[in-house]
Order: sequence, then C-alpha cells, then structure tokens
Amino acid sequence: MVQHGTTPPPGTPRRRTANTVAAVVLLAVLGLCVALAVVFDDKGSSSSDSKGGGKSGSWQTGDCGGPDPKAAPDGYRALDCSDSAATFKALEVTSAGILPGSIQCPAGTDVMIRVSVSYGSSGKDKNKGGGIPTHTVCGRNLSGDHPGDAGAGGGQLVKGDCVSSTAQEVACASAGSGAVKVLDLVKEKEQCPSGTTEPMELTLSIGRPYDVICGGSV
Repeated sequence: MVQHGTTPPPGTPRRRTANTVAAVVLLAVLGLCVALAVVFDDKGSSSSDSKGGGKSGSWQTGDCGGPDPKAAPDGYRALDCSDSAATFKALEVTSAGILPGSIQCPAGTDVMIRVSVSYGSSGKDKNKGGGIPTHTVCGRNLSGDHPGDAGAGGGQLVKGDCVSSTAQEVACASAGSGAVKVLDLVKEKEQCPSGTTEPMELTLSIGRPYDVICGGSV
C-alpha cells in the first residue's frame, strides 16, 4: 500500500477511478474560478488604492504617475499629468516580468515599475515589490533628467549605451579605458554587426532577451 505523502514505486501507473476523475474536474473548475477572480480583481482594483489625483482604471500608455507617500520609499501611484506630484509618463505598459531582466522597455525609459496585486491587504494593487505581478510600467521622467537615454549611464541597457570591461553600464561621457559602446544586444556573438571589436558573452540569465553585448569603440 502506498502511504500518504510517499511516491509510488517506479513503473507503477496510477489508476484513475470515477472519484478521482470527478475530483480532477472539480479542481479544474475551481482553478478556472480563481483565474477569473484574479483577472477581475486586477482590472477592478488596480487604481483604487494607489491612484491618487482622480485617476481610475488600469494603467495605460500615456498615463502619468509619481511617488506614493503611503508606500514609501519605492511605491508609486498613477496621477493626472497635470498633477504637481507627477514625475513620469508611461511610454508603455507591458507584461508582468516575474523574472529579473525579462522585460525590455522602449528606449528612453527612465524608470520601470512593477505593478502587482496583493490579496493579503484588501486585494488592491500595490505598485511596489509585494504581491502577484500583473504588469510593468515603462516610465519616462517629466523633468529634463533622463538617465535612460542612450549613453546617459542609467536605465536598462540599450543600443548606444557604454559598458565597462566588466559589462557594467557607465555614462559614455565619462567612460574610462576599457569601456566600449553597445552596438547591439543579441543572442549569439555571430549576430553582432560589423564594427564590433569586443563581443561580451554574458552568463546565462533566464528570461533576458540577449546573451551577448556587441561592443565597439566609444
């Protein structure tokens, strides 16, 4: 007899009885209900807790936002673009990006905000680290400070940026010896464009859209 919590002996197939099939169907139905509840809750509450300034509904491209005093220091809330507290505008609203580095925002993105839903605190979105990720907001600062611009040394790595000999992003204007300019970001070094003098093969990172930095002269 196979005891509860143990693994059946190898080569012993599990037989599906009528009760087992019924249980599987019931679990599938319950799973569907939970999935629908998640979708409904995400659409219905993504802004009620964190979108001050009169905004409502899910994040959309073109929305503005700023720091959320109730979720300092890394929380954000959506705001009307005319609100004095707004600090960025959404260039794009994309998928959740559970894995680090798996989301590639548009060029010029200064800040990436992961929006998530938390069921432990009234089921409302928290635009910070906790909860279940629902989507990512790619934001550009409303001020003249744009660290995400190519070569500026901030944001995520894009074509036109500069990196040190250890593949760390640096500002091109102050790049030291050994730094190279990013000509492209590809999966295989054979895909690098002409002019590449320093193809940097990176360690494996699940979800990252590139594995090689095609480096050329700064």
